[in-house]
Amino acid sequence: MRSELPVAVALERLSARVKLNATRMVNIQGFGYLGQALSAGDLFAALFGGGFYRPAHDRFVLSPGHYAVVAYAVACELGYLPREHMDSYGLDGAVLEAISTERTPFLDLSCGSLAQGLSGGIGFALAARLAGDGRHTWVFMSDGEMEEGQPWEAAMFASHHRLDNLTVLLDANDSQVDGPVSGITTIEPIADKWSAFGWDVREVDGHDLPALVAALDRPADGRPRIVVARTHILGRMRCVPATVDGHFIKLDPSLVAAIARELESIDAA
Repeated sequence: MRSELPVAVALERLSARVKLNATRMVNIQGFGYLGQALSAGDLFAALFGGGFYRPAHDRFVLSPGHYAVVAYAVACELGYLPREHMDSYGLDGAVLEAISTERTPFLDLSCGSLAQGLSGGIGFALAARLAGDGRHTWVFMSDGEMEEGQPWEAAMFASHHRLDNLTVLLDANDSQVDGPVSGITTIEPIADKWSAFGWDVREVDGHDLPALVAALDRPADGRPRIVVARTHILGRMRCVPATVDGHFIKLDPSLVAAIARELESIDAA
């Protein structure tokens, strides 16, 4: 078993640095997808900092391309990408584009059109099974993608083929560009639906790092697995007003300074 307290402390600090990296990148232009990093920073810290993802061996799929900033933030923090790449994030000709493309480093697959990531991840998982190479495929999805039909077709396929080398991390933050997901299309009960499709479902508080680690650490049971992480688009940051548009945040110097202070206090604790 893992030593929960040291892991939790280390991952909490990693998560704070990931969110701080994202804040500094988004601040280059003064607006962007910072909410996605605040929402999913704990998920990325748990997966990549908790020893679950094996570099240069496992596959990682980013289904919603506008979450790229949090992938960059964790990759640069853990040394998978040079930190200096963050300095030109989102600028013309930058290595790190604001929305990921087929040229984006670190990711094995990223999808411009939403809801396609699980299908691609299934391809990786099937290939790994046929090759017998022991690779695991991790697919990051957002809950808004479940308004489309393709993820559900893919979910049925993965369950039918019992792809237990496939794990989905779902950022269930009830947020999309048009407003709350729950106000656009009813997708609840999320966990029950994935369970009905034959998946091993673990539903947790997505800002509770020990709970995330426990969900990822539990052995697979011969089925594809999904971790439904209940999160908030502003990451429950105390300093960010509730009136801020979490999907596409506009920053000003005072807000950036407040976010930095709150995250730096966590990292220094």
